Amino acid sequence: MEDLNVVNGINSASNWLVKNQDLLIQYAVNVVAAIAILIVGSIIARMVGNALNRVMKLRGIDATVADFLSAMARYSILAFTFIAVLGRVGVQTTSVIAVLGAAGLAVGLALQGSLSNFAAGVLLVAFRPIRAGEYVDLGGIAGTVDQVQIFSTTMRTPDNKTIVVPNGKIIAGNIINYSREPNRRVDIVVGVAYDADIDLVKKVLNDVIAADKRIMHEKGVTVRLNEMAASSLNFVTRSWTTNAQYWDVYFDLMENFKRQLDANSIGIPYPQMDVHVRHIEKAPAKPAE
Repeated sequence: MEDLNVVNGINSASNWLVKNQDLLIQYAVNVVAAIAILIVGSIIARMVGNALNRVMKLRGIDATVADFLSAMARYSILAFTFIAVLGRVGVQTTSVIAVLGAAGLAVGLALQGSLSNFAAGVLLVAFRPIRAGEYVDLGGIAGTVDQVQIFSTTMRTPDNKTIVVPNGKIIAGNIINYSREPNRRVDIVVGVAYDADIDLVKKVLNDVIAADKRIMHEKGVTVRLNEMAASSLNFVTRSWTTNAQYWDVYFDLMENFKRQLDANSIGIPYPQMDVHVRHIEKAPAKPAE
């Protein structure tokens, strides 16, 4: 009896397969076509993104803009590919788009921070206050910009640390770009003792600056007494050099200032305190009654 039931089941399945043969073939073709569309779409998205990035960089477009736009193009093609795959397997894409729109609104409300980072990324690419390769200070975080991505910006510090900063935080804070201008002013404050001759100090500092060929003397040099502080006379020196030579000039001037001040017997004070000890005589003790 059981054998008869098995045979009947097999016959029923065979009959169903025969009757629905065209439908199964159609579904199989659709599934294969959907997989093919997904694979081809992924390949095209990658190829278009890489090609667009390469072409923009060859045409001199900033690497920050090139990376951002190529990523947007790649994700856009992947989104259209996903919709085409759903349509191929028989899903009503209009309904899917409506559902995705409603879901997108809900997700957007839940992920307001991420959306603000995305909007900030668009603004960074549009106005380009920072570019790849520039040394910047973003609200106290300093480093060289590696890449401005959709939601965040990657930076590399001078000691080779990688920092990822959300784009929203960058737009909301101060942006100090040290690399945008070709020249920078070197400001150094030099403190000397109060008994030092002001004219001699100015001459020594001016001579050190004049001897450095990397200084742009045509842009002017300033050496003036800036402050009479608690324990020192503070002179400020201001001179100009190229951005690439800034730190070399800064360190060399500091060292040469110290050498020449020592050579001219000009003292450099340090914080000190004078303590005066006063002796107070004790009053004589009263005799016991």
